[in-house]
Amino acid sequence: MFDIKKEVAALENELITLRRDFHAHPELGYQEFLTSKKICGYLTALGLEDIQTITKTGVTAILRGTKGEGKTIMLRADMDALPVEEMTGLPFASQNKGVMHACGHDSHMAIQLIVAKILAAHKDEFSGIVKFVFQPNEEEAGALNMIEAGVLENPHVDAALALHLWSPIKTGHIGLSEGPILGTTEEFELEIIGKAGHTSTPHTAKDAILGACSVVQALQVLGTREFDPLLPIAVMFGHIEGGTARNIITDSVKLGGTIRFLFPDEEVNKPKVLAAFERVIAGTCMALGLEYKIKYIPSNPSLFNDAKMVSIVRAAAEETFGTRDNVDDFRSLAGEDFAEFSQRIPSVMTWVGIADPEKKSDFPHHHAQFDIDESMMKYGVELQVRSVLSYLNQD
Repeated sequence: MFDIKKEVAALENELITLRRDFHAHPELGYQEFLTSKKICGYLTALGLEDIQTITKTGVTAILRGTKGEGKTIMLRADMDALPVEEMTGLPFASQNKGVMHACGHDSHMAIQLIVAKILAAHKDEFSGIVKFVFQPNEEEAGALNMIEAGVLENPHVDAALALHLWSPIKTGHIGLSEGPILGTTEEFELEIIGKAGHTSTPHTAKDAILGACSVVQALQVLGTREFDPLLPIAVMFGHIEGGTARNIITDSVKLGGTIRFLFPDEEVNKPKVLAAFERVIAGTCMALGLEYKIKYIPSNPSLFNDAKMVSIVRAAAEETFGTRDNVDDFRSLAGEDFAEFSQRIPSVMTWVGIADPEKKSDFPHHHAQFDIDESMMKYGVELQVRSVLSYLNQD
């Protein structure tokens, strides 16, 4: 076995350079054309096989081990940036106004490219196949589109790995747990429909603003009265729009938000959650003489970490960090569409802590001042390399 830690250390400067280049040139979902071109060029130079672009800007490539036939493991990195105006002041800050890598996807791509470089140099160390997948549009269901395009076939994928640099976890620690670790996310757009009028004669109108306020408030009972309070559920509104003037009762209010929950049996409980959600809306609107329209946006199922895959990554983490004491139990109501892969094949996503107040890497994800602790990227590379080799070389 080659000295993995030594090789990763030798490539750390290149790793950081790659990340900073991606960071300076962010692109939104399904607009990652420059990003895709750079990734294809890098993988071509490594000599990987069957390099393809799928679902507009996604990239896949194959690396075959020379020790013989075996299983196929997929490594996935997300590519898209966010519609955020960067306020970090970094010398490599976004050059694309209003667009920013504010979630760490720049580092995920860089890590995966260096993993590919190391494994390509040592393909005689493993049997089977590594399939590298660079996924666009993670923020809006890009994984499902890739699955529908056949990313899990030709060759058939037996297992999948991903990692996510994560500011809620302190630098030096990782989050790794079995079972459902991220909540089901259902996004929605809701319109409350009333009748316009003058604020001096409210009895002649049907107040959509009052209805919207009542609906927002009424839905908060779902997590404490409708379902077991020990099972997390959050109905949150991130957008509300309505009205044209101070003295006009508006006839329509538009709202947007998310329903997040983490229940053991998603297939059984998701229909119950959505039915209760709409029943409360319908009842509230009926009481006020209002109507409503609701639209659901394709979102994420629960992300499920396979127990056997977690044991492989846990052992690789101990080799990488030299300790078991930095592994934190991790669960969250955040959404991640790697969940789509985890619902179909044995998978694991590992959360790499980056929060260091001195480095200003403790801002929340999607914040305009979000940044990462770049010193943690090399551990991500090593962890993925060790996990891949362990999986492909197991008896």
